[in-house]
Amino acid sequence: MVQIDSTFTYKGLKLKNRIVMAPMCQYSVEAKDGIPNDWHFVHYVSRAIGGTGLIIVEMTDIDPDGRITNADLGLWSDDQIPAYQRIVNEVHKYGAKIGIQIAHAGRKAEDAIQPVGSSDIPVNDSTINSTQNPPRALTNEEVKVTVTQFKDTARRAIEAGFDTIELHGAHGYLLHQFHSPGINNRTDEYGQDLSRFGVEVIEAVRSVMPADMPLIMRISAVEYMDGGYDLEHSLKLGEKFKEAGVDIFHVSSGGEAPPGKVKPANHSGYQIPFARAFKQSLNVPVIAVGRLDDPYLADATIANDDADLIAVGRGMLNDPYWAIHSIKTVTNKVVPPAQYLRGM
Repeated sequence: MVQIDSTFTYKGLKLKNRIVMAPMCQYSVEAKDGIPNDWHFVHYVSRAIGGTGLIIVEMTDIDPDGRITNADLGLWSDDQIPAYQRIVNEVHKYGAKIGIQIAHAGRKAEDAIQPVGSSDIPVNDSTINSTQNPPRALTNEEVKVTVTQFKDTARRAIEAGFDTIELHGAHGYLLHQFHSPGINNRTDEYGQDLSRFGVEVIEAVRSVMPADMPLIMRISAVEYMDGGYDLEHSLKLGEKFKEAGVDIFHVSSGGEAPPGKVKPANHSGYQIPFARAFKQSLNVPVIAVGRLDDPYLADATIANDDADLIAVGRGMLNDPYWAIHSIKTVTNKVVPPAQYLRGM
């Protein structure tokens, strides 16, 4: 039976277990230069020591004005590569693999003087700066520049030694803004075909990736704003994104705007059905995420074939050694670092 401690192999990515550290922004860049510092180094390496199979570095942006805040990571310059290499090399020492989530916040860029997006529709959330400073729709030419920025950031990530790349197409950020009919009101080709921007980004990123490196995409399976899209819409997008080169879907939901009449659930595992739908409909590996902190629920998600991998975010903020502790809880056997054997 496949469990959370089972190995996982897809293309050239080989993981020692099915546990993923979900990307969680640390808002800890001190110099506004987007470069990871000692906090990020300790944060990610400690989760590798803690037994995580795959670590996905938090949302890392392709443009300085594409960050949620100026305290976020970026990889828009070759000068930023060495700091990421330092993290990657140390994580690898402990048998973990590491990916990076690349993105552009679009209309959710709180510190940008002029946020941009698929259209000029604001978030309408008093906690987001764009309410006071509505976004400007990217021109057709700027869209193409943005595609190139994704490609260049992916190239830098590969030079830094990352094992995989994740595109952030969820939670209301730029990729999501383009494929959402409630946010994208363009009349050009990027409005007529809501998948077009995503497809172009995927193809551009794939063009610089090794053939055996899997490309992951995080996607919101449903939206919660009034009039938001449903699972049928995201599955159709998923099919086009798969054809363009996505290998694995990391299935989340919402984040595009304040919820309307339909609210996201908050019970454990509430997004598992979305992951299952992507896995069954698209016949691809999927990562399930969303309140999977309970080791038995996480294990059951894998054992029941609802997902191939499980991602834990807040649980790993609470416990850097969540992976080791959960494997021990479920299987009664674990191989911790030699230095910690006396504590196990």
